[in-house]
Amino acid sequence: MPVLRQVVGETLRGLRLRQRRTLREVSSSARVSLGYLSEVERGQKEPSSELLAAICGALDVELSELFWEVSTTLRREEKLLAGGRMAAMPGTGSARISVAPGGETIGPKVRALPTVAA
Repeated sequence: MPVLRQVVGETLRGLRLRQRRTLREVSSSARVSLGYLSEVERGQKEPSSELLAAICGALDVELSELFWEVSTTLRREEKLLAGGRMAAMPGTGSARISVAPGGETIGPKVRALPTVAA
């Protein structure tokens, strides 16, 4: 089972890197210590809602967008884990994955968050 603080941290790091911003820039803008932000991104600290709001503000991302991306990642990882358990059971296998004509996998739509130029 994925750990929430790790998924939140990885997602924040991804958002920051997509904007080509440094830890120092975001920590300064969010008024969070550089070390603490680094620990949050590495999944070592579980940030409070106030801290998440400050980091999202510094990244110019809505808190709901962060949670949407975290939710999507968690859903995908949970399905992969469940699929691994299902495949181990006799009579299951890969029948749960459906493929559309043309080879496109059918599943939840994933939208990319906008990229902000540095």
